[in-house]
Amino acid sequence: MRFWCSALEVPWTWTWRAYPGVWAASLAIAVPYLMARRRARAMRIEPLDAADAAAERRQMWLFLAGVVAFWVASDWPLGVLGAGYLASAHMLQFMLYTLVAAPLLVMGVPEPMARRILAKLRLYRLMTRLTKPVTAALVFNGCLVATHSPWTVDNLRANQFGSFVMDVVWLVSGVLVWLPILSPLTEHRLRAYPGKMVYLFLALGVVPAVPAGFLTFASFPLYATYELAPRFYGLDAATDQQTAGLIMKLGGIPIVWGAIIAMMMRWADESRASSPAGPLSRR
Repeated sequence: MRFWCSALEVPWTWTWRAYPGVWAASLAIAVPYLMARRRARAMRIEPLDAADAAAERRQMWLFLAGVVAFWVASDWPLGVLGAGYLASAHMLQFMLYTLVAAPLLVMGVPEPMARRILAKLRLYRLMTRLTKPVTAALVFNGCLVATHSPWTVDNLRANQFGSFVMDVVWLVSGVLVWLPILSPLTEHRLRAYPGKMVYLFLALGVVPAVPAGFLTFASFPLYATYELAPRFYGLDAATDQQTAGLIMKLGGIPIVWGAIIAMMMRWADESRASSPAGPLSRR
């Protein structure tokens, strides 16, 4: 039994495989979070009103949805396919980690919990630096390029520990890139909507399109891991790699542009609400 998904040199089958390391990692994210929320409720002196209670439940479900997305991306079958059979599954894992699991986890953390964690780990000053928009974008895209280079993929995917490290780097860098937009700490977030939209467009829209182009238009397979892997229902390595490039290039468009459109609408609503009332409305 393996603890984490890594490349296998056997023909693909739909026979279920157990990966207890994935389950343990998922529980290691979810259980401390739920325990912290329980302690916070026990220490609360006055009960929350209906609106605050609903917001608290929403946060909890967002976080747990992020844990589920992490588990789906890591465990069988997607984790096994991405680790050693298909570059397209590898890319789908990356998208799930960075564009689904990471923002859901960030949105699910209440501000008091975030402050307690940073204070206990003495990471507040470091996070203040890392959540600067330029820094967060550079770190995320640096990790993106590094973890999709042929050398990194072929060496890390070959063993369980390397594959685990790659998945963790994806999740952590994904959390970091969303913090300037969604951080529970107001001082770590961009305040102006135009700045948020430009940051999101550049960090998650423009830069990732460059390596996606290399994958889509390369005339030969870049990754030995997927080129030499047992074929998945006859899908050749070149088509698989082009599919991976298209997933990276197009897969984030609904999320990135959906977030940008939502921010535009919220910006318009707040602008209308803060504008001085006209002569008719004052009467």
